Amino acid sequence: VICSWPANSNSNSSQKDRYIDVGEGLAYCLRRHTHPYHQQAERGGILQEILQGRADRAAYALLMRNLLPAYQQLETGLERHRQLAVIGPLAVPAVYRAAAIATDLKALFPQSAIQDLPLLPAAQIYAERIALIADANASVLIAHAYTRFLGDLNGGQILRRLLSKTLQLEAAALTFYDYPELDTEQFKNHYRQHIDDVARCVSDIGSVVEEAILAFQLNIGLSEAVKQAVNQSSVQGVRK
Repeated sequence: VICSWPANSNSNSSQKDRYIDVGEGLAYCLRRHTHPYHQQAERGGILQEILQGRADRAAYALLMRNLLPAYQQLETGLERHRQLAVIGPLAVPAVYRAAAIATDLKALFPQSAIQDLPLLPAAQIYAERIALIADANASVLIAHAYTRFLGDLNGGQILRRLLSKTLQLEAAALTFYDYPELDTEQFKNHYRQHIDDVARCVSDIGSVVEEAILAFQLNIGLSEAVKQAVNQSSVQGVRK
């Protein structure tokens, strides 16, 4: 990445210093600023139900179906802008998850089309936000790549084991957590380093940090919406 902080840019410097401590990389900065929201995400909504073993297959499927548009928009945005120095290192197809979600949903409900599962307004809002960012300020896609891809890699194997145990999901329904082309531990370190490197191409670090916080808030809202839909039995049609 051949970018650097613009010289003599007082506004840029103030934005950078406001969010990033001296010697801190952007990846750790994002982790620090989003940590309270990460905790909130695990303590509510359908994710809490999954982590505590109270969700069923239909609830899990509804969550994944409603995450799918966000992944599709993120992956489309990254591919669209991969020629940009700020995006190229983050556009790694081996970590994309949209195709895996579609595969898993088919395994969960072989007789149902993905479209048979309801798409909730919270999912549309999340996906539309990513599409807007891809159109308006591609560099801020960093925030969504960080939130989704590193989040999946960090907690994925724990969640995979949990789902296999509590929902008795077969391997064919858990490909979301498979990364056959990657050494996941090594890749996580490389991806964090890529985020630190491309930060030099970003004129407004504050926008990336604030977008990462928003990404967590959108995920929390989606998780709560899925839980509410399940509680209202709006997915009874796909329950087994």
